[in-house]
Amino acid sequence: MRTGRPMTELVLSAEERATLERWVRRRSSAQALALRAGIVLDCARGLANTVVARRRQVSKQMVGKWRSRFVRQRAAGLLDEPRCGAPRSVEDAQIEAVIVRTLESVPRDATHWSTRSMAQDSGLSHMTIQRIWKAFGLEPHRSETFKLSSDPQFVEKVRDIVGLYLHPPERAMVLCLDEKTQIQALDRSQPVLPMRPGQAERRSHDYLRHGTTSRFAALDAKTGKVVGGLHRRHRSVEFRKFLDRVDAAVPAGLEVHLILDNYSTHKTALIRQWLAKRPHYHVHFTPTGASWINLVERFFALLTEKQIRRGIHRSTRELEQAVRHYLEAYNETAKPFVWTKTADQILASVARFCQRTSVTGH
Repeated sequence: MRTGRPMTELVLSAEERATLERWVRRRSSAQALALRAGIVLDCARGLANTVVARRRQVSKQMVGKWRSRFVRQRAAGLLDEPRCGAPRSVEDAQIEAVIVRTLESVPRDATHWSTRSMAQDSGLSHMTIQRIWKAFGLEPHRSETFKLSSDPQFVEKVRDIVGLYLHPPERAMVLCLDEKTQIQALDRSQPVLPMRPGQAERRSHDYLRHGTTSRFAALDAKTGKVVGGLHRRHRSVEFRKFLDRVDAAVPAGLEVHLILDNYSTHKTALIRQWLAKRPHYHVHFTPTGASWINLVERFFALLTEKQIRRGIHRSTRELEQAVRHYLEAYNETAKPFVWTKTADQILASVARFCQRTSVTGH
């Protein structure tokens, strides 16, 4: 038997449903308005407030608030109420036109809008354009990269590798292996000017190259410690030599799970023969185009940030010495990287991203 205060009945007309669905789908809608419209649509389906709250990741009180307000004021009740202050000089239609133009077009002479080009096109001031963009979270000057794996076994590989991180097998070692290739020994063409109060460190934009090296690394997922190796080349011969070093560091009697990417040197006959002689080694390949799932990439990111990016190295030997010194210091205080997301959470996130990219039509 149902107890508590009864829910306010909510019935939509065809016109109201179309309006709400347009607010949810349209990219120019404010996030708050799209959320409120989604809440009302869910309520109109007969879902309980608790179910809608869980689905929309909001509180039950918020669901009840917008359900009641819609019943009293219909669609107009979902819009933000006017606030105190001077009346607006820019109409809603002008704001909508700016947002739509920003999202759905580009200027004739550029790949993206600037505040001044949009101001010239719309007849508004560039400060007004800036405020509109800020209010709706639009940043045409920014662009980020992404890559979706096209591996047909993506789901299986994600579950396999994440399972090793979250539930490692007993009496086994999980090692994340990879190479950071073509690390350049770079020296600036002019002396670096050190940091001073009120002035950042300054360095010339050009540099001198003094050769390259490759860092091989095997990260122990449990302890965070790294077995490293340096080679001037990164063929399967060098990779096998590195595997010999890894094998020498592995305690006897343990099963070893190697997490590797799909680089060709990891799959040659030489490597397959090495693995065949060691049946306690088990290889787990990451999905194609998904290097983020290999924990050793976090170590390489730290190496780049702390030692390589701003380092001055006048020879390959000097670079290799610096990298070795960093690895020694790193292992003295090594801590494991904690993997927090389950395979289901990762796959759900990828699915949502795929849905978003398909909706854009690009």
